[in-house]
Amino acid sequence: QVQLVESGGGLVQAGGSLRLSCAASGRAFSTYAVGWFRQAPGKEREFVASISWSGRSTYYLDAVKGRFTISRDNGKNTVYLQMNSLKSEDTAVYYCAAYPAAGVEIISTTPRRYDYWGQGTQVTVSS
Repeated sequence: QVQLVESGGGLVQAGGSLRLSCAASGRAFSTYAVGWFRQAPGKEREFVASISWSGRSTYYLDAVKGRFTISRDNGKNTVYLQMNSLKSEDTAVYYCAAYPAAGVEIISTTPRRYDYWGQGTQVTVSS
């Protein structure tokens, strides 16, 4: 069992930056793949980025490539999403999610694959 807690959201002007954190409790988090998803009002939940258990493999939504960076510190049981050059269309509730994936470097971008979810953190980008 893994519990996930997101933090770091807030209100920022377009062009600004935020760093989201996803802190995990529970055993063996270092063997889990982790993804960030977002959901804007009236829209479906959307994949943003994911990282393999080792941190060697990362995947991004095309719209955030070059602006967002996902990373993890397994010693701290934490995954980060650094978001730069934010745009108004990045406004959403951001969720982190995880599933067991030890030894696997190909990571799912589908929400259904993820077993554990945080409660979400609001990111609002003003134009």
